[in-house]
Amino acid sequence: MSDSFSMTVFKESFRKMFDCDEAGYLQVGFNAKLEARTSSELKISGAIGGLSSLSKKKPNVAETEVGEGGTCQWIVGSLDKKTTVAFFFEIAPGSAPNASVATPGKQGYLQFQTTYFHPSGRRRLRITTVSHQFANANMMNITSGFDQEAAAVLTARYAVSKGENQEWVDRMLIRMVSKFADYKRDDPSSFRLAPELALFPQFMYHLRRSNFLQTFGTSPDETAYYRTIILRENTLNSIVMIQPALLKYSFDEGPPQPVLLDTCSLKSDIILLMDDFFHVVIWRGEQIQSWYGSGFQDREEYAHFKYLLQAPAADAKQILADRFPVPKFIQTNAGGSQARFVTSKVNPSSANAGGQVDATAVITDDVSLKAFMEHLIKLAVKS
Repeated sequence: MSDSFSMTVFKESFRKMFDCDEAGYLQVGFNAKLEARTSSELKISGAIGGLSSLSKKKPNVAETEVGEGGTCQWIVGSLDKKTTVAFFFEIAPGSAPNASVATPGKQGYLQFQTTYFHPSGRRRLRITTVSHQFANANMMNITSGFDQEAAAVLTARYAVSKGENQEWVDRMLIRMVSKFADYKRDDPSSFRLAPELALFPQFMYHLRRSNFLQTFGTSPDETAYYRTIILRENTLNSIVMIQPALLKYSFDEGPPQPVLLDTCSLKSDIILLMDDFFHVVIWRGEQIQSWYGSGFQDREEYAHFKYLLQAPAADAKQILADRFPVPKFIQTNAGGSQARFVTSKVNPSSANAGGQVDATAVITDDVSLKAFMEHLIKLAVKS
């Protein structure tokens, strides 16, 4: 996303569209058709991504539609190696009320058939088949196989496609933790969430604050761009969009260390590299920026400081080279005008606390993750 066609972000992204493989072909498949097939216990609710329905109904198509629903076949204009599609299914109902044809321990399967045209003109078919056991009726077995990162991305795609807001995310999260957490009624101190589920509320906290649901301060074009990208990217990239990655560079700890996306990580004597997929930001603490302004990096006796400055720049360059679309590169410091790209993403655990007035202060009306979790637990255990 750039302001003009002359900016590096656009020019590099446009150039990468025409990158070729070793044989000289574009690394893209065209005019693709996807078909989902299932065992009798499953029905297809729909798919979310860069595709359109072919309105092909079969007995395994559910009445409830999600995204492009009411079909088992879809068409995709083009595919690349990073294109992903989210499919949604439901358990087929049984003959009795509230019954299901799926029984615990029984195997169910899904098969995806993808047909596309290679740039050479050849038609190719790729088939992927997966099989899983159905869980017991109380769904407790689901916890052990729960992929919280994939679940967070699917939730984000569903919310974006439906145009949902923060309130929908809150209601969904309360229902989920009420069902799967261990607790005593009306006793928040007894609340326990399994490790397989523990990060999911944190992902939802950051999703609530993201540009996918928050449109304040972004143009309609920017909002559409952000939402379009999360509908096609893989799980790893989508998680970075929801909860940005933060690396710390300092004199004391050698290689860069991942740190919490929190205001407590904004220290004066370190450099941070934040990656939210759309932006790559290098943030310098007050002390680091003061040394930089004094020109210490140009003195031979401070070669270690010069190396500290170069390390995040090299890592940022690698991210910019590998990613499509190319993210916007920003270099800033504590108190700088563009420090907002970092401060708007971090958890404001110490925002406005104790009359904090230094350059690392985060002034916001957003609740902290701790306050969010406390309120969530109270509502989940409430009778």
